[in-house]
Amino acid sequence: MAGTPQLAAVLGTGQTHYVAKRHDVSMAGLVREAIDAAMLDANVGWDDIDAVVIGKAPDLFEGSMMPELAMSDALGANGKPLLRVHTAGSVGGSTAIVASSLVKSGVHKRVLTVSWEKQSESNAMWALSTPVPFNMPVGAGAGGYFAPHVRSYIRRSGAPEHIGYLVAVKDRLNGSLNPYAHLRQPDITFESVQASQMLWDPIRYDETCPSSDGACALVIGNEEAAAQVEAEGRSVAWIHATAMRTEPTFYAGRDQVNPQAGRDAAAALWKSAGITDPLNEIDCAEIYVPFSWFEPMWLENLGFAEEGQGWKLTEAGETAIGGKLPVNASGGVLSSNPIGASGMIRFAESAMQVMHRAGDHQVADARKALGHAYGGGSQYFSMWVVGSERPTT
Repeated sequence: MAGTPQLAAVLGTGQTHYVAKRHDVSMAGLVREAIDAAMLDANVGWDDIDAVVIGKAPDLFEGSMMPELAMSDALGANGKPLLRVHTAGSVGGSTAIVASSLVKSGVHKRVLTVSWEKQSESNAMWALSTPVPFNMPVGAGAGGYFAPHVRSYIRRSGAPEHIGYLVAVKDRLNGSLNPYAHLRQPDITFESVQASQMLWDPIRYDETCPSSDGACALVIGNEEAAAQVEAEGRSVAWIHATAMRTEPTFYAGRDQVNPQAGRDAAAALWKSAGITDPLNEIDCAEIYVPFSWFEPMWLENLGFAEEGQGWKLTEAGETAIGGKLPVNASGGVLSSNPIGASGMIRFAESAMQVMHRAGDHQVADARKALGHAYGGGSQYFSMWVVGSERPTT
């Protein structure tokens, strides 16, 4: 019944192959690839979709203002509610959460959600370097902005310099198992990362995310829709909890290494999901790591490790497939980064893990997973917990 609170589940996921430049398709064609794959995975048709929720990063990333207005046909949104979400780099996660809220609130039975980026049509470095008089005259892009935070983390935690190399090797090797990944480097080594060019001290070239074209889509449904999928002998990913938080980019005393908004979002997420010990209760995590050092930083911010101790999980191999908490089994943002879609990819990959549809990068016996995204100057956070079993509360 409309308006009656519902449980929600991911019924199907769809992704494009992520590459540097998709010259063969328009933005409309790109998103339709992901949409068609998600609908096929969920075994639904257009008559089954009640609303469409979309997300992408700033329009300057492609130089096309509000492209969704010309894409309603491709999005399948003609005659249906269409909502766009934007929360900087976290937008893919936020978009999935908004879509899930429309299902959980009882407003819609099934919602299609898609996010994308076609960065090859513009210049993300230029788009991220806000011009005078709106900001200081620094054309450093995201890497130049975050490098000082990484240096602060290293100084505060006492982490050795090789931690970033370990993350880069792990994620790129994981990406080599993922057929959708942009960067697939089965021959990457600790030494090759260490020898790569320094871009923004201490971030080296091989510790940096690529610039990708691509799209990701999900079909999210209520209990009745999920039951229909399960009756067909196929699994769904039940959404156990979601959380979003934000804070200003700059304010006196702000901790950009361990942002309060991220800590608050994680605390709310674990409480809503009934989780008291994340490290032992979460089987795998897809965490937004665009530069390798953000793995240990976010492990602490999310509550998987005490402050200053996240790097020790990485060094001990606990975040590798087969470790205590596999992080970014898909290869993560370090392997594929269509910015508007990157957060939704984290959410989709977490769902694929608990549905046991992750193929060669499947984590054995994954039953509960985290999807995480952040954006802007580390001030937007979105995350969810999905599971193979219905939530008990």
